[in-house]
Amino acid sequence: MSRDRPWLDVARLAVVVAAVVALGFAAGYGETVLIIVFLAGCIVAHEFGHFIAAKTGGIKVTEFFFGFGPRLWSVRRGETEYGVKAIPLGGYCRIVGMNNLEEVEPADEPRTYRSAPLWRRLLIDVAGSSAHFLIALALLFAMFFWTGDDGHYLTSVPASNPIVQILEFGRQGSPAEEAGFRVGDRIVAIDGHRFSRWDQMARFIEDHPGRRLDVTVDRGGRLVQLYPTPVPADTVASPSTPGLPKGRVGVLGIGVSGVVHSGLAASVADSAGAFAQTVTGTFSAIGHLVSFHGISSYLHMVTSQKAATAGSDRLVTVIGLPSILHQAAQSGLPNVLWVVAAINISIGVFNLLPLFPLDGGRVAVALYEGLRSFRRPYRVDMAKLMPVMYIGLAIILFFALGSMLIDLRNVAA
Repeated sequence: MSRDRPWLDVARLAVVVAAVVALGFAAGYGETVLIIVFLAGCIVAHEFGHFIAAKTGGIKVTEFFFGFGPRLWSVRRGETEYGVKAIPLGGYCRIVGMNNLEEVEPADEPRTYRSAPLWRRLLIDVAGSSAHFLIALALLFAMFFWTGDDGHYLTSVPASNPIVQILEFGRQGSPAEEAGFRVGDRIVAIDGHRFSRWDQMARFIEDHPGRRLDVTVDRGGRLVQLYPTPVPADTVASPSTPGLPKGRVGVLGIGVSGVVHSGLAASVADSAGAFAQTVTGTFSAIGHLVSFHGISSYLHMVTSQKAATAGSDRLVTVIGLPSILHQAAQSGLPNVLWVVAAINISIGVFNLLPLFPLDGGRVAVALYEGLRSFRRPYRVDMAKLMPVMYIGLAIILFFALGSMLIDLRNVAA
């Protein structure tokens, strides 16, 4: 570490990160590596939440590190040492006096976590998860307003969405091909009827097999009239046209984009709605996981590759996460934003569970101390809570190690 020139250490670290990203692109996994680097930044943001909540309250913070294990790089600024450690599986900031077991210099006692008022301790405890929630809300807003939602939350596709696919019905051209439809066309009206949703327009087409339609399309700002005749779906026999409706319903052979964009105000509302839905889903998944049936299913997943493939309610470890992120990167930016937002929400919710060593465990203790402090100040003796801490740690390790085994087996397969 170059203590006289800390900027040089920062530059070296930046070069290493850039080299890793470049190698990722050279290997064809550049987008995935970038997402992983961003998630590493989310971990730093989590710790920064604790850090800034403590610092702004005058609480002493002696260390702020990304990663665990051997120290790779660090620099001291004032009373705090900042740095990076070898195992990038998390991070931490060391706040002085987190419990009564920690010995603190008498001069530092007024600046300890345990000496802070209840509201400040709760603010410090929830600040990490709050950082994840703010990141998730920003990503969701970017998705709705910028890239659009690819069916994750908004399922009503506008009828004016552009055509992204024109199918082929075997050797014979599809009605869309024969009529002259092009990728990028936007259907404005059919037989003079305007539709707000694609499913309404699709039903109109399905209801008119064999009938010539008068279709108005917007082609780069110019209105064009096309005259396709939908063919009955049951007369189209081609393995290259999956997903067609069954029976004697009309089909043209077009596919429209499922991405739905929102305006500014709608993006704010949709972000809040998607956030609430994901939080509720995360709590539901955790509740199912710790139920008797959930634990039984989890043990079955640990012992059975087939059950693990079909199962969904389980933790995903750093071993399985790159595969999920790679699939999202291959599916497009809207899916990347959704997946990374969902990961941040899940991490935030998980950290608020009332278990040690999670943030939620400290929240529970702080609330208990607050209830006991109405008449005189009260602090929990952490030595008496050690068995509870071990139980919480055992629960976390049980699910984490089981999920790690499942992820290792999936990677090997």
